[in-house]
Amino acid sequence: MPFRIVLWSLADSTRTIQELRERLPELPEGDYWISDEGTERFGLVSLSDEPLDLVELNDLIGKDPDLGEEFEVE
Repeated sequence: MPFRIVLWSLADSTRTIQELRERLPELPEGDYWISDEGTERFGLVSLSDEPLDLVELNDLIGKDPDLGEEFEVE
């Protein structure tokens, strides 16, 4: 089973975490949005087998993720 984490820094984005929350797409079961307003970071944790489609979110934030990692859960 894959474990994926994707993070964006919103420090230089025109979007706030609250704006993103209002426009987030539904996620498949096993995927979760994560955020930390103090550090202005926003992300996605995925435990589903579905491939991640980040095009809409990248367009909304205005850039590609700052971090994207994939691991295999043992």
